[in-house]
Amino acid sequence: MKRLFLLLLAMLCLTSGEAKKKKTSGNPIFPGWYADPEGTVMDGRYWVFPTYSAPFDEQLHFDAFSSRDLVTWTKHERVLEQKNVPWLRRALWAPAVIAANGRYYLFFGGNDVHEGEVGGIGVAVADRPEGPYRDALGRPLINDIVNGAQPIDQFVFHDDDGRYYMYYGGWRHCNVCRLSSDLLSIVPWPDGQLFHEVTPSESYVEGPFMLKRGGKYYFMWSEGGWTGPNYCVAYAISDNPFGPFKRIGKILEQDASVARGAGHHSVIQVPGRDEYYIVYHRRPLSETDGNHRETCIDRLYFNPDGTIRPVKMTFEGVKARKLKKH
Repeated sequence: MKRLFLLLLAMLCLTSGEAKKKKTSGNPIFPGWYADPEGTVMDGRYWVFPTYSAPFDEQLHFDAFSSRDLVTWTKHERVLEQKNVPWLRRALWAPAVIAANGRYYLFFGGNDVHEGEVGGIGVAVADRPEGPYRDALGRPLINDIVNGAQPIDQFVFHDDDGRYYMYYGGWRHCNVCRLSSDLLSIVPWPDGQLFHEVTPSESYVEGPFMLKRGGKYYFMWSEGGWTGPNYCVAYAISDNPFGPFKRIGKILEQDASVARGAGHHSVIQVPGRDEYYIVYHRRPLSETDGNHRETCIDRLYFNPDGTIRPVKMTFEGVKARKLKKH
């Protein structure tokens, strides 16, 4: 009887300890090497779709993670993989996911494409957020290098007027294009062009992201080298989604007491509230391998004048934030 009592007491203490640990998400928010996280809200859950951080030839699938409260995350394995993208051979990068038309669209970069090669930005479709996703076109949506921008790191922005825009670009150049209502083709601009360059500054490198708040368009991007300690996130504000975007400053960068290489982020807004969370990757201080990147989350705050406060990276992460049921 005494042994049973001690066993029950030990189990109670363990459960209590686990509950205490789960008061915050912790950083990283899930185990494994993952980068370039796309954070969003779909189907009544928070979602994070990251890049599997490994050598290019091993980057042949995406995993996804979902949560009801930002603290406890469920892994959904291989939501997209090479066998479902006939033209993909390596370097599956930076997923961007959006719900539309009763379906779920996952945009991705593939093959680390260069001039004359097959690759670039593709789109896959599924009936559920967790997939499985399958290539929708049998070819890249964007294959060519336009305005010097490598077709990678796409982000799809749905504006209040119902229009869909896609921002993308590596190699220090960024383009924007209009997507059709079915999200499977590119709509020409009034001048007949398909792409307009919106590179915000000379320091732009990759990882564009757009957020609308208070009628203003917040354009964000990554600077520096992705394998180096100087990787960071900067931003600009404009009255429209096309700029011009004048750089204001950095909002996320390395902290010598926490981590290096902090960048390639996205932002989750709690639906219906002026409350925001930045999801990003960083490299632990103990790691030197460029692919050893982990996905983290911290609060994103705005100043009264509308500018963004620099993000304080933490090991604790964020407190539980449940979504309201509709």
